[in-house]
Amino acid sequence: MRLLLVRHGQTPSNVAGLLDTALPGPGLTALGARQAAAIPEALIGRVVQGVAVSTLVRTSLTAAPLVEALGLDPVELDGLREIDAGDLEMSGRHEDHVRYLETVFAWGAGDLARRMPGGPDGAEFLGRFDDAVATVADTGWETAVVVSHGAAIRSWASARAVGVDRELMAYTPLANTGLVEVEGDPVAGWRFVGVSDGPLGGRALEDVLADDPTGESVADERADAES
Repeated sequence: MRLLLVRHGQTPSNVAGLLDTALPGPGLTALGARQAAAIPEALIGRVVQGVAVSTLVRTSLTAAPLVEALGLDPVELDGLREIDAGDLEMSGRHEDHVRYLETVFAWGAGDLARRMPGGPDGAEFLGRFDDAVATVADTGWETAVVVSHGAAIRSWASARAVGVDRELMAYTPLANTGLVEVEGDPVAGWRFVGVSDGPLGGRALEDVLADDPTGESVADERADAES
């Protein structure tokens, strides 16, 4: 099957540069709503059988235009939610952003014992995301849109998809409504297909001024922290 892993639309916390990972989470900004509205047309050439979202409200809001266009009911799965920031929750400090991102990409590189301060380790995160992906695969859909979160998508793809460039995934920002595509299944494994260049609706929907911790490059966050 094909998994189209789509990051949610922009939120106020993305703009404010806050590590906002807790339930139920913020809604979308006006730009985030426009990003979400552009998804159906951006995926017009795809035959999408199903849509899954996390339990954080921003993913349901992002998926709403697509599920309305397709006449589908989204499947809500808690395992698809963002990686818990633990003691770093709601921090706007660049040093904390660096620590968060370096932790989640250490998991992608295989260091599953590394723990988020006051939060999960890599095995805990990957276990619950794997379970959610397996639930999506069990539906029998050939192509599914999974609306999830920046750090969660990038870390899971880095850890689980054959052919992924882990440095590219860690050091290239994933825009709001950016896409990471994989194919395969939970038994045979997953193969990296590609990553979008900016939002699905095009670069005009990207906010280059937002200080967006869960979507940024590790290098950008580290440089900001050291400046």
